[in-house]
Amino acid sequence: MDPDGRRRVAGNPDRRQQKAKETETPESPTCNGNCGDTGPAEVAEEGMLMRELEALVQEVVKTSSWWEQHGLDCFILALNFLALPLGFLCLRSQSILVFALGIIILGVVHHTFTVKGSHLASHGALSKSKHWSRFWVLFFVEVCTSFTAEQATHGHVKLHHGYTNVVGLGDSSTWKLPILNRYVYMFLAPFMIPIITPLVALGLLRKEEPRVVLRTLCLMSLGLFSHYWLLITVSGFQSSGFALLCMFVSRGLLAHPYLHVNIFQHIGLPMFSLDKKPRRIHMMSLGVLNLPRNPILDWTFGHSIISCHVEHHLFPWLSDNMCLKVKPVVSQFLRRNHLPYNEDSYLSRFGLFLSRYEELMVQAPPITDIVGLQ
Repeated sequence: MDPDGRRRVAGNPDRRQQKAKETETPESPTCNGNCGDTGPAEVAEEGMLMRELEALVQEVVKTSSWWEQHGLDCFILALNFLALPLGFLCLRSQSILVFALGIIILGVVHHTFTVKGSHLASHGALSKSKHWSRFWVLFFVEVCTSFTAEQATHGHVKLHHGYTNVVGLGDSSTWKLPILNRYVYMFLAPFMIPIITPLVALGLLRKEEPRVVLRTLCLMSLGLFSHYWLLITVSGFQSSGFALLCMFVSRGLLAHPYLHVNIFQHIGLPMFSLDKKPRRIHMMSLGVLNLPRNPILDWTFGHSIISCHVEHHLFPWLSDNMCLKVKPVVSQFLRRNHLPYNEDSYLSRFGLFLSRYEELMVQAPPITDIVGLQ
């Protein structure tokens, strides 16, 4: 956050330690169905490719200002903070159009905080300070998203990024609900995300220490009660039920694209077993997909989740803006070295999942047999 996470986010370790953990994957041969076993020379060549790409990206980072590395994304989040009073005040209006504008503003702000903010904070992309990074994780994940930071870290940073598309670990299986048919899942299930997210968090808290449970419950309660209190006091709602309904609607405003994007970008691409998974550069080029840029989703979800997801999985510590900046370098490098660079449109993926829902979302995914590399 899964409902197991509004993209499960982090308690931030030291920046360099985090970078090492996120890029670390156990070595294993890579392949292309009709090749023989990868030899030491090919394994060395794969490692060299990743080092070469890292050097190119680091050159871009070194020549980028603080504004490019962190400032622009922080500015976007700050603008959303400033928009909150306007959203709550619009809900006081008797005009349907102005009231609807208030819902839209609060919905956009909520998703910017819970998706973009949580995601950037989880990877330490908002600040170079360890303590500020930790603060933003707790604020965006526990206060805004109503989820637990520790479980978010484990699910998103450690599993999903460490073992992207490895079956049983980072294969996005937490998004699958086989009991639902394709139409219920794609059209109706997203409405329940605002309710499911805190309920899943409460269930996961059973695995945590008492101090973590207490902290998370306090921060989740603070976020939910603050939203409710502002609707009563600032927006002037007289009915508790109407205030709760407004919370539900605004928090679910972009739930459909949120759910869709999280399945579109990995499920349906090659899946690997733990003992035969590719090395990092091939795992990410094969198992991650970029969607086209979209003004609304770029703002609320961020480039690293929409149009630069490949870049994000290769270099997860980069901010949204830096992912966008290194995108030409990464795409050209992968294509020059005859590696996949997956891109597809939202509508194309939507049609694919509707037509192949049983295969992709109900049945066990086939393991991609990779034993050599093109």
